[in-house]
Amino acid sequence: MPGQDLIALFQASPGLLYATVVALGLIVGSFLNVVILRLPRIMEADWRRDCAELSAEREAASAESESPLSLSKPPSTCPTCGHRIRAFENIPVLSYLLLRGRCSACKTPISARYPIIEAATGLLSLIVVMQLGLSWQMPAALLLTWALIALAIIDYDTQLLPDSITLPMLWLGLILSLFGLFADSHASIVGAVAGYLSLWLVFHLFRLITGKEGMGYGDFKLLGLFGAWLGWQTLPQIILLSALTGAVIGVALILSGRHEQGKPLPFGPYLAAAGWISLLWGKDINDAYLRATGLI
Repeated sequence: MPGQDLIALFQASPGLLYATVVALGLIVGSFLNVVILRLPRIMEADWRRDCAELSAEREAASAESESPLSLSKPPSTCPTCGHRIRAFENIPVLSYLLLRGRCSACKTPISARYPIIEAATGLLSLIVVMQLGLSWQMPAALLLTWALIALAIIDYDTQLLPDSITLPMLWLGLILSLFGLFADSHASIVGAVAGYLSLWLVFHLFRLITGKEGMGYGDFKLLGLFGAWLGWQTLPQIILLSALTGAVIGVALILSGRHEQGKPLPFGPYLAAAGWISLLWGKDINDAYLRATGLI
């Protein structure tokens, strides 16, 4: 069978597998750039349309619906001159280097963020494959990795964690538990509930004590996602890792003057990073802790 022949080829040539995954990651990273840029705008357009309909502003609602923004339309263009990005100008990382980081038409500098996201997606995809190898866990972990990249950057930019990404991935985690891929169904269901409710309780306790909202509902759903994928047993580790990461980076940003005191920091990127680490190395971290404490 072709699939078995391909698996045999990858088993015989790990370098080919790694190169294929990196190339795939670069392509996905290019698509994630579109998702990260457009999805928040699509959400805002939907909110405006809903508000217009509720306030009986039918003309504004119909005008908004005439040319709706989507992930595929309109085609990508230069935001400065409107030049349509051609296929050879959209090759991940390579096009940026060949164009020397500038639009081919108006020579306006292109943000280095785009090739960085593409390269990071390729690198993280490679790490997943090197850690999990040719297994059923590997393609599932790649999907989760790509989703987390989009969620983390969107939350960093807008303090939004779109349900259109979080909820399907949560349900996928529950479905995968039927096959025991990362956790059994019992641990997955309890993990989804416990992940959501734990941050929900923290949110309400913090608001009761301080009168402020310390995080958003998207964070609850994201931790519920990790509970569904990895089981309830991983939740303490993920919460601890995300809190430590957030505290260290937050203090560093404030001390460096890159973040104002009192301005909220999105928690999603730290939660996403902690969950990804637990996905690949959670058991190793637990075993190292138990050995260090003499419990094993």
